[in-house]
Amino acid sequence: MLSTTAGCGSLQSSATEVGGERMTDDRPVRDGGTLTVALNADPDKLDPSLAQTLVGRTVFAGMCEKLYDVDEAGKVVPQLATALPKTSPDGRTVTFSVRKGLKFSDGTSLDAAAVVTSLLRHRDLPGSARATELAPLKDAEATGAYSVKLTLKQAYVPLSAVLADRSGMVMSPAALKKYGKNFTNHPSCVGPFKFVERVGGDRIVLAKDPNYYDARDVHLDKVIYKPIPDGSVRLANLRSGDIQVGDQMAPVDVKSALTEPKLQLFNSPSLGYQGIGLNVGNVKGLGEKPGKLDTPLARDVRVREAFELSIDRDLINKVVFQGMYEPACGPVSPESAIAPGAAASACPKRDVAKAKRLLKAAGVKTPLKIELKTSTTPENSRLGQVVQAMAKEAGFEISLRPTEYATMLEETDAGHYDAFTSGWSGRLDPDGNIASFLQTRGAMNAYGLSDPDIDRLIARGRSEADPAQRNKIYDELTSRAAGLHALVYLYRQKNYVVAGKGIAGIRVYGDGLVRVKTAGYTK
Repeated sequence: MLSTTAGCGSLQSSATEVGGERMTDDRPVRDGGTLTVALNADPDKLDPSLAQTLVGRTVFAGMCEKLYDVDEAGKVVPQLATALPKTSPDGRTVTFSVRKGLKFSDGTSLDAAAVVTSLLRHRDLPGSARATELAPLKDAEATGAYSVKLTLKQAYVPLSAVLADRSGMVMSPAALKKYGKNFTNHPSCVGPFKFVERVGGDRIVLAKDPNYYDARDVHLDKVIYKPIPDGSVRLANLRSGDIQVGDQMAPVDVKSALTEPKLQLFNSPSLGYQGIGLNVGNVKGLGEKPGKLDTPLARDVRVREAFELSIDRDLINKVVFQGMYEPACGPVSPESAIAPGAAASACPKRDVAKAKRLLKAAGVKTPLKIELKTSTTPENSRLGQVVQAMAKEAGFEISLRPTEYATMLEETDAGHYDAFTSGWSGRLDPDGNIASFLQTRGAMNAYGLSDPDIDRLIARGRSEADPAQRNKIYDELTSRAAGLHALVYLYRQKNYVVAGKGIAGIRVYGDGLVRVKTAGYTK
């Protein structure tokens, strides 16, 4: 039996003990130098249309600006666009302008035609992870050299938030034409830094882009991103000075870092979630029509409910995450302006007896064997071990398969799994946390979930402008998703980033990205 007290002498702390939110450091910095940022995984494709990972978004933050961005207060603000978009009374026509005089890293100019090229590619490229969020886009056209008009199939309230992420990244049409499918190895956007090289599993190198419109505010010569999955190794490298920034630091390493006088902590709330995804119908791969899987998990919702009831979220938070995260039971963060009510987001208490009854009613022979894929980080491995021990008491025999993160994405997208640790860094609008994952044939619906009620509610939430009505819709949607148990939400992270005290100018907002545009070494 997994004890709630054994080994917990140092596990009673809360997130408040590491200090309040700290997202910026505005100390003056000098020009020059190389900044090395340690990531907790190797990013997937460096193609904004195809990319799926948070670590990839952090790299993009250094080299691929968007039409809109998110500020410290969690508001959408213009970046490559000149102002927030204007929407027609019926919600089906959206117009905006882009800034003049901007150049891509390859030296070609950004204009409205380039914006249109990228938007349509995001929507239409086979395998695009942006397809679901841009599905309401009927057409895009350049109505002037710097003016863009979007025609929508329906009113689409989340559009501004969508264009503040990878769907709003504008790629060089010349580079897209030159490199085609190989664009991922030669990415070219507008950004403070430009792509230099990538050595798989070792490093991604960016250099200051002299073409950048705001180059005077860029102080570093180079930024190197290094994948170091083991948080303790990231911390050791921070202590030695081999790296200057450690991204997505685990709570246990954060506590250790706070004892170091040469290190500093950035801390922001997360808009995302982490949990366990279950394969309920992914038989042909991501984006294909869901089918029937002949497994107890896929056949019977009672089996999935039993699995969820075997889990104690509070204990996971204490044992695995030092009590520094928050239990979560739905896709939308309380930090979101549009969020479901407390009842819809309430976590079911662990109930082993009920879980056993459900398995018996479903006619399942126990122990039921399930393979759980986890990433190779120590905290993810520990999470798998704790879930394994909990589920065993209810009649599940969990075998753990630690898998390199990018490989795990490929395997789960293909449907080659029973269960996997699934997470999302979160978006400002709740649609960004739901549609791509839970909509039938959603661009990141690796679970093979297909439910007419969820599809209907997603469509309603996208077109409803009234915040009170949207709250009600997402309340109902969250309850419906919870009843299907295809994605078992477990906890909500904090964005913990540790840096050397000699580094300033970093930005760490609620979207989880480490922004290095203004970063540098202190004077």
